[in-house]
Amino acid sequence: MDPFQGVTDIISEINRMRQIGRGGHPPDARDRTQASAWIPTTDIFARGNDLVIQLELAGVAAEEVDIMFAGGVLTISGDRRRSTADEAASFYVRERFSGAFRRSVSLDAGIDESNIDAYFENGLVEIVVRGGAVPGQSQRIALRARPSAQSPAGAAPARPINRPGGGESSP
Repeated sequence: MDPFQGVTDIISEINRMRQIGRGGHPPDARDRTQASAWIPTTDIFARGNDLVIQLELAGVAAEEVDIMFAGGVLTISGDRRRSTADEAASFYVRERFSGAFRRSVSLDAGIDESNIDAYFENGLVEIVVRGGAVPGQSQRIALRARPSAQSPAGAAPARPINRPGGGESSP
């Protein structure tokens, strides 16, 4: 993974907005980067103990959608193809993006692919993760001050950290 990916995406988005602000047209789909690519509208909610993920994919055929689960991450990707009739049209406003899309959702540890079902109807993808809305066990991690590099190994413990609201926490 490129550690500068987010920086280059921000720069691409700033350049795109500057071009539009100067009266130019938005870049064509072939010029889009991750910053300007379309991302499907997504709702994520709990239905009982199940986690439900819904994506609006109007104009995308079910065969063009891939759903993958690996390393606790559910990834929905695909492609909305531009109609050949669009090529001959002269658009006044064009707000529907075409091209590749990708959306990833991190799931709690312990979720198995056998607990995931996916449905496609009327341009809406619904993914149900059975038991995915049950909160996992979480452990509180104590926040401590870092001992200074000059402190000897047997030095006194670090000072308590002041928390917002006036409370203190011991390391």
